[in-house]
Parts: sequence; structure tokens; C-alpha cells
Amino acid sequence: MKSDSRRQGVMDFLMEAGTASVEDLAARFGVSKMTVHRDLDELEESGFLRKVRGGASIQPSGLFESDFRYRQKQAVGEKQRLAAAAVAMIEPGQTVIIDDGSTAGGIAADLADLRPLTVISNNLAVIQDLAGVGGITLIALGGQYSKKFHGFFGLLAEETLKSLRADVAFLSSSAIHGSSAFHQDQEVVQTKRLMMAAAGRKYLLVDHGKFGRTALHFLTDLTAFDAVFTGSELGQPVRDELEATGVSLTIVDGKE
Repeated sequence: MKSDSRRQGVMDFLMEAGTASVEDLAARFGVSKMTVHRDLDELEESGFLRKVRGGASIQPSGLFESDFRYRQKQAVGEKQRLAAAAVAMIEPGQTVIIDDGSTAGGIAADLADLRPLTVISNNLAVIQDLAGVGGITLIALGGQYSKKFHGFFGLLAEETLKSLRADVAFLSSSAIHGSSAFHQDQEVVQTKRLMMAAAGRKYLLVDHGKFGRTALHFLTDLTAFDAVFTGSELGQPVRDELEATGVSLTIVDGKE
């Protein structure tokens, strides 16, 4: 197995297990402990995991939870419900912005019935899903690719967003503390803010597990969104507190 494929395999395994010992990884991938240590050193340097005594871990930390592969596997059912509900905010012929978030990115799978549409995104998963789809005019934001966030960021993406205007934007955030949204990466925050500025209507899609958490950088107050979509798993006390501050909550029921 080539080193890149093996390291991807290590990350995939850690996404499921949370932690693993060097011995287990060496046996799993049929390599020496020395090779495993080299793999873990490189992955740690890239910010994907942290080495611990005798192995590696990706929990618990907002830094490691920000990895796109980790986020894709969290609250999958709830995220699908949120994306399906949010699509009702779109009408054929509109221009839609979708950010790098795994929750907002889930909207792409539900856009076929709303064609024609123009979709603007820096989310590589969205770009790959919609590339070549009939009736979808796709504007892929350029910039520097981030493996961690599986999207494009930086000056090129930011300058492009400043020159565009959309009907609606769908965003995600990694943490909701009080009535504010936060994110751990300042460059991602800047891109999300420009997406909000470029759109007439703005919606935030966050699963219930994001509430009561915080991250390093303030993104925006939740009142900046026309609606915040979340699952019915969110406790009633939290709902009441948010609505008391003027946040427009859209609760998506999980019942069939």
C-alpha cells in the first residue's frame, strides 16, 4: 500500500475508533512500527490527529473534529433532514451559495428537482457532485485547497465572492455558544462572512450537537440569519433561550 493510501486508511480507521495503538496500526496495515510512527508524525504535523503514548487519537478536540471526514460521519441522519428541509427555501432559477460545511453541503443532493439553478461553492464535495449536471450552472470558487476542510479558501475565493451576488446562502458552523456562531479557523470565518454579504437571504444549518460548544473565532450572531435550521433533538430549554434573543429557529422533526 502506498504511503498516501495508508495514511488515508489510518485516518479512516481513527474516525471510527477514536484512538489506536501503534501495534494495532502496524498489524492492520502490514507495516513496521517505524513506518506507523512516520505516518503519525506527518498526520500530526498536518493537524489531522495527535500522537499519544503508544498510539494516536483524534478525540476529544474541536481541532480534530473540524476535519471534513470526521464531520461527514457525525449526525448523518439529522444533517440529511436539515438539508432536505432547507431546499424548500430555494426556487428554480435562483443563485445559491453553499459553503464548505458538511451539513450545508448535503443540499447538493436535493437540487435536481429545482433546476435551472446557479450554484456557487468552495466545497469540493459539492463541486464534484454538481459538475456536469444538466440545468446547474456551477461557479467553483478558486483559492488554496484545504484538505482539512475539503474546500477552497484564501484571497482568490474572497475576491471572487466580492464580485458575485446570490439569492440565498446556506452555511454551517462548527460551534454555537449562546446566540453566536463560532469557528476554529479565521480564514474559513472570513470566507463565510463574505458569502453572507453576497446573499439576499442567509440560512444556517447546524445539527443539535453543535449547540453549547465554542471555537476560537466569532463568526456572527445567529440573528444575522433569516433562519437557523436544526434537528428536533435540540432540547427545549435551549430553543427557548435562543428564541428569547430573537433567533429564528426552524426545528426539523426526525419522525417519519
